[in-house]
Amino acid sequence: MSDSALPLVISAPEPRTLDLIFTPEALARFRAKYRIVETSPEGVAALPADVLAEARYIVGQPPIAPETLERMTALRCVFNVESNLINNMPYETLFTRGIHVVTTGLVFAEPVAELGLALALNLARDIVDADLAFRQGKELWGGDGNRTARLLSGADVGIIGFGDLGRALNRLLSGFRTRTKVFDPWLPPSILIENGVEPATLDAVLSTSDFVFVVASVTSENQGFLGAEAFARMRKGAAFVLLSRAGVVDFPALMEAVRSGHIVAASDVFPEEPLAQDHPVRTLPGFLRSAHRAGALDIAFKRMGDMVLEDMDLIDRGLPPMRSKRAERETVSRMRSKPVDKN
Repeated sequence: MSDSALPLVISAPEPRTLDLIFTPEALARFRAKYRIVETSPEGVAALPADVLAEARYIVGQPPIAPETLERMTALRCVFNVESNLINNMPYETLFTRGIHVVTTGLVFAEPVAELGLALALNLARDIVDADLAFRQGKELWGGDGNRTARLLSGADVGIIGFGDLGRALNRLLSGFRTRTKVFDPWLPPSILIENGVEPATLDAVLSTSDFVFVVASVTSENQGFLGAEAFARMRKGAAFVLLSRAGVVDFPALMEAVRSGHIVAASDVFPEEPLAQDHPVRTLPGFLRSAHRAGALDIAFKRMGDMVLEDMDLIDRGLPPMRSKRAERETVSRMRSKPVDKN
């Protein structure tokens, strides 16, 4: 088959790159099977008319105006490899035309869940501060170093949100025999029960848990919904672990709840990233910090490319995508997550 006869793909994966999301072998297969037109997200609308008309796939999440989409008569799927859906294209028109919009966010679920577990264990056993004290010759030995320690095993755990990340986290927690309650207003109780967790109200999750994990996406309904009142309802000394997006939390209220000694907390995400050097959370005792690194593993990025290739092969054969997660007509426009700034 000549290059001109190959299906055309518009590649605009920023902030990712093709080298990031594909292994060399997978990228070679990608380039051999498809004609790739590489551009920036902003450059998609300016592509020649014949390129837009021939494009079968888009890799990325570029802004697409209705008039641009109208010219893309062969488009079958948008592969969002940034993985946070943002409201920058006419989703209703895409769905009406039967064009798939899929994300590869599943690749991050396991890595983020593992770091979340590590953060919770650290809050329970004070590992980082104990190590720092040891380096300074101020360590406390034996029981003296465990005055605030507790077990995650057998603990009461609450999870807010139960998408791919929440389910991955629950699988890890199963080995700790936790009693787990979940609040997710987008899921029926039966799905939670089938996953071995107890459906619960937000108040029950907050007020009865020793550890609270927040893995909910930011939507038009829940921005900042975890504020001072929510933190006040938590058990004194409970651990709050934020893994999804800082937008679901009133961050100053979270810092105040930690500063007061009511709870301890850990977060992999922050209101602004990178965080200002003088931001008070940097020096807040009782707050464990991670620089948005939970999911940023090379193995996770490379799994994205595998998912894209497998789903393209399915669509090429007239089948629906199965590896990536499809955006839903009823919820896609309600997503409010910020796109990431860098890898």
